[in-house]
Amino acid sequence: MTLSTNPFGRTGRNVSRLGFGAWAIGGTWGEVSEADARAALHAALDAGVSFIDTADVYGDGRSERIIRAVLAERGGARPFVATKAGRRLSPHVAEGYDLDNLSAFVDRSRQNLGMDRLDLVQLHCPPTAVYFSSRAFDALDELKARGWIADYGVSVETVDEASQALHHPGVVSVQIIFNLFRLKPLEVFLPAAKARGVAVIARVPLASGLLTGKMTAASTFSPDDHRSFNRNGEAFDKGETFSGVPFDVALEAVEALRPLLPEGATMAAFALRWILMEEAVTVAIPGAKSAAQVAGNLAAEALAPLSPQTMAAAQDVYDRLVRPHVHGLW
Repeated sequence: MTLSTNPFGRTGRNVSRLGFGAWAIGGTWGEVSEADARAALHAALDAGVSFIDTADVYGDGRSERIIRAVLAERGGARPFVATKAGRRLSPHVAEGYDLDNLSAFVDRSRQNLGMDRLDLVQLHCPPTAVYFSSRAFDALDELKARGWIADYGVSVETVDEASQALHHPGVVSVQIIFNLFRLKPLEVFLPAAKARGVAVIARVPLASGLLTGKMTAASTFSPDDHRSFNRNGEAFDKGETFSGVPFDVALEAVEALRPLLPEGATMAAFALRWILMEEAVTVAIPGAKSAAQVAGNLAAEALAPLSPQTMAAAQDVYDRLVRPHVHGLW
């Protein structure tokens, strides 16, 4: 199977439409051994995945360092590696997004990843006020001029933040939660990003595992898993956990979606194929803790395009069950 690719915005680079989200191999998703993390990353790269997304706070740099080690083992052409900066601030306030702090964060990521120039640095879900000032973006322009970063983008919590980010001319990409439980980006943001040639990274594409179809009301999570400790936003925005959908509602929605699955397809492959139907999405970044999970995610590429009837039925499930819980919040 050959993975489909897209141009990554204005960067001149092409990336696989299914990437590798490296949050889980860093931390806050339960225990993942370094051996399993490396095996998952190797499996993705062996299959042709050419986009990796990480952040400096994923395991306090563990994710970045594992990526560095795997890429060093492999040699050859390097995939596009995107990281993020800003969440190391304490307190996490808009005023902290200045040149001094961003320089320190980016330099640390350069060391962790073993790269003199980072492919892409994204502001990591900063406070909303950051998008309404040029200070952080001027700082990123300076880091680009230094040769420390090739390009920059943003990772956002809300559609309004995403739309505001498009007004900054140096932004080449926007990362946003987009999945079967988060349809609001379809209304205004995705068409606007496509019109401006801005790459879109769809994160949390499986709604923290809900859209694998494997969870039940009896599912439990370890104390160090954000699906245990961040159900109501205790540690960070609750929309990052299960896309902000109450667990019981989400399970009901999953069952309503199940009849729509193509014969022989898993829920995960179906959910990812649904995202790939949206042309404005450049790359979706499902996470994986093992090589088997990577293979399950990439099975989405083998599915035929979904019919208009299936797409409409999925929209109906969202409208009936999910929309009241999320649409007005993000």
